[in-house]
Amino acid sequence: MKKLTRDLEHKVLGGVCSGIAKYFGVDPVIVRLGFVLLSCLYGCGLLAYIVALIIIPKEETKEEEV
Repeated sequence: MKKLTRDLEHKVLGGVCSGIAKYFGVDPVIVRLGFVLLSCLYGCGLLAYIVALIIIPKEETKEEEV
Protein backbone atom coordinates (compact mmCIF):
# COMPACT_ATOMS: atom_id res chain seq x y z
CA MET A 1 0.00 0.00 0.00
CA LYS A 2 1.27 3.48 -0.86
CA LYS A 3 1.81 5.93 1.97
CA LEU A 4 1.98 9.71 1.61
CA THR A 5 5.27 10.93 3.10
CA ARG A 6 7.60 13.86 2.58
CA ASP A 7 10.36 12.84 0.17
CA LEU A 8 13.62 13.84 1.83
CA GLU A 9 15.79 12.63 -1.05
CA HIS A 10 14.42 15.00 -3.72
CA LYS A 11 13.28 17.88 -1.55
CA VAL A 12 13.69 21.57 -2.28
CA LEU A 13 12.27 23.03 0.94
CA GLY A 14 10.51 20.45 3.09
CA GLY A 15 9.85 17.59 0.67
CA VAL A 16 6.10 18.16 0.55
CA CYS A 17 5.78 18.65 -3.21
CA SER A 18 8.12 15.80 -4.09
CA GLY A 19 6.28 13.51 -1.66
CA ILE A 20 2.89 14.39 -3.15
CA ALA A 21 4.28 13.93 -6.66
CA LYS A 22 5.77 10.55 -5.74
CA TYR A 23 2.44 9.43 -4.24
CA PHE A 24 0.44 10.35 -7.35
CA GLY A 25 3.15 9.36 -9.85
CA VAL A 26 3.62 12.79 -11.45
CA ASP A 27 6.57 15.11 -11.94
CA PRO A 28 7.37 17.17 -8.81
CA VAL A 29 7.68 20.31 -10.94
CA ILE A 30 3.95 20.12 -11.72
CA VAL A 31 3.06 19.97 -8.03
CA ARG A 32 5.45 22.83 -7.23
CA LEU A 33 3.90 24.95 -9.97
CA GLY A 34 0.47 24.20 -8.50
CA PHE A 35 1.55 25.52 -5.11
CA VAL A 36 3.02 28.64 -6.74
CA LEU A 37 -0.17 29.25 -8.72
CA LEU A 38 -2.32 28.81 -5.61
CA SER A 39 -0.09 31.29 -3.79
CA CYS A 40 -0.25 33.88 -6.56
CA LEU A 41 -3.92 33.53 -7.48
CA TYR A 42 -5.64 32.86 -4.18
CA GLY A 43 -2.98 33.35 -1.53
CA CYS A 44 -3.63 29.93 0.00
CA GLY A 45 -0.70 28.00 -1.51
CA LEU A 46 1.77 29.02 1.18
CA LEU A 47 -0.71 28.21 3.93
CA ALA A 48 -1.46 24.82 2.33
CA TYR A 49 2.26 24.07 2.10
CA ILE A 50 2.84 24.90 5.77
CA VAL A 51 -0.12 22.75 6.85
CA ALA A 52 1.13 19.87 4.67
CA LEU A 53 4.63 20.28 6.10
CA ILE A 54 3.22 19.82 9.59
CA ILE A 55 0.77 17.00 8.79
CA ILE A 56 2.67 14.79 6.32
CA PRO A 57 5.26 12.60 8.09
CA LYS A 58 8.88 12.31 6.96
CA GLU A 59 9.89 9.41 4.79
CA GLU A 60 11.71 6.70 6.74
CA THR A 61 15.28 6.22 5.57
CA LYS A 62 17.28 3.00 5.66
CA GLU A 63 19.23 4.28 8.70
CA GLU A 64 16.02 4.89 10.69
CA GLU A 65 14.68 1.40 9.95
CA VAL A 66 17.68 -0.35 11.56
